[in-house]
Amino acid sequence: MLTFLMMTAGMLHAQQKITLDLAGARKTALEYNKTVANSGLAVDKANMAVREAIANGLPQLNAAVDYSNALGAKISIRFNEAMPASEIDIKPQSNFNLSLTQLIFSGNYIVGVQTARLYQTMAGMNQEKTSLEIVAQVTDAYHLVLISEELLKLLTQNLDNLDKLYTKTVALGTFGIIEQTDVDQLLVQVNTLKNAVNSSQRQLELATNMLRLILGVSVDTELELTESLDDLVRMSEGSSPVTEKFSIDDQIDFRMISQQEMVSRKMIDMRRANALPTISGFYQYTYKLLKPDFDMTPANIVGLQMNIPIFSSGVRSAQVKQARIDLETARNNKSLLSEQIQVQEKQLRYNYNSALETYLNQKSNVEVSRRVYSSLKVKYEQGVISGLDLITADNNYVRAETDYITAMLQLLQSKVQLEKLYGKL
Repeated sequence: MLTFLMMTAGMLHAQQKITLDLAGARKTALEYNKTVANSGLAVDKANMAVREAIANGLPQLNAAVDYSNALGAKISIRFNEAMPASEIDIKPQSNFNLSLTQLIFSGNYIVGVQTARLYQTMAGMNQEKTSLEIVAQVTDAYHLVLISEELLKLLTQNLDNLDKLYTKTVALGTFGIIEQTDVDQLLVQVNTLKNAVNSSQRQLELATNMLRLILGVSVDTELELTESLDDLVRMSEGSSPVTEKFSIDDQIDFRMISQQEMVSRKMIDMRRANALPTISGFYQYTYKLLKPDFDMTPANIVGLQMNIPIFSSGVRSAQVKQARIDLETARNNKSLLSEQIQVQEKQLRYNYNSALETYLNQKSNVEVSRRVYSSLKVKYEQGVISGLDLITADNNYVRAETDYITAMLQLLQSKVQLEKLYGKL
């Protein structure tokens, strides 16, 4: 399926030449394309965000060391007015504190973990959508390279035939058998075809570079495509790309916006949770590195803490109402997208059927044009028709072949777009 030649250290971008069929090109793009790699990193980040959200509710252990110096200050103590005051030096102090905290209850924590899991699922969906788009792009690029090669082959072959005919015509014109005007007209046609060939070569290079970019290989990598254009078109011609009934619930964009609706619904719970109390427990151990003369601080302390929101002047109420508005907006967007996708599916299916019909018509036309051109070419060599008639026939034949190739490309592209919507690439 996928053959690698002249590899260096197993790295794709170090290769000088790779041979790919369509399945191999898709596999390579999914493995090396930078956009796909970034979507994978987004999934990893979402996984870490879930771990972070869960870890916020697990025991937290912290240590601290402090040092204080009163710079020679003293404490003056007088027990009664008859006795002189006693002075006690304030010695430097240093403490090592070890504190352990544990969240017992927090509404925000519970909803936060649930929301993080929803975003984790969305990241996976986004990776799926990115992979689907890259597969569609690499398929279109693969088709475009094959089409460009076919067009270049057609123009080159036509140019060779016309160039040979021009050589014969020059000889006939030298002996006065054919008028010089016919010779000049044929020369113009030859030069026009040469320009078309050069333009087609540039188009092929552009299409190949686009494929290299999507594959994630270096610009110096030579690509050899093994898939047959006739086989790909025959597959598209033989049957509809999607046979089962379209289910919008399976469509990736609709699934993503449904997930976004769930996130919006969860944000309402998050705003409501701001009104719930937060309960946590703690344990603190203190070790005196430098002890004062009088130390009444216990070494071990255990306690509970409860924070109770009482009055927020309507802030929390406004936040809940905003979250409800966001949820309603998400529902409207979901309904709108559902309608758009259904219209798009109908249009893409129409485009496919129309492209298939156009292709079949152009396939018939090009066969007729080829026979007409061959017949007129023989008549021109026999001196029955003029050079202008031959040039007209040649233009008609090239146009028919070009339209045929264009119809092939449109058929392939319409099939890819329909399969992309269905997620069946």
